Amino acid sequence: MSVEIVDAYRPGAIGAITALHARYYSANWGFGLYFEATVAAELAAFLRRFDGATDGIWLALSGDEIVGSIVVDGGEPEAKTLGAHLRVFIVDETLRGKGVGRVLLQQAVDFCDRKGYRRSYLSTFEGLDEARRLYERAGYRLVEEQRDNTWGVEVNEQLFERLRRTILG
Repeated sequence: MSVEIVDAYRPGAIGAITALHARYYSANWGFGLYFEATVAAELAAFLRRFDGATDGIWLALSGDEIVGSIVVDGGEPEAKTLGAHLRVFIVDETLRGKGVGRVLLQQAVDFCDRKGYRRSYLSTFEGLDEARRLYERAGYRLVEEQRDNTWGVEVNEQLFERLRRTILG
């Protein structure tokens, strides 16, 4: 399957990204209606206020089908103190292990560096080991863990951060 990475919104992205999340997290983690509705609502809110000066969206496409995504949310109020928030990072299960996730994540990291974000962060939870390895290879480190019920199912939430490397001299 040929995959192209594009750095722009495409019609149907909210539904396609939400569906990728809903299918994966329902089948593998028991997440349900609350999770799916939250992903859709937060993604819609992000895209409603999208500003290319602070935000980015990358889609993995197979033909016209959206098979992966990641966004950088630098426009939420917390961004001024917390840094850019990486969100809705997902790759269709049929493409896992083929480098698509690595390319998407690198696009987001490079964007954060170009835009001068000193810190970027993402939230995930324990058990997503392949994703964690990608984050750590990209320079993210685990900074906080806590039990949480944010998604309607109790998990060990994890916060990862990456500090931009600066050249001293």
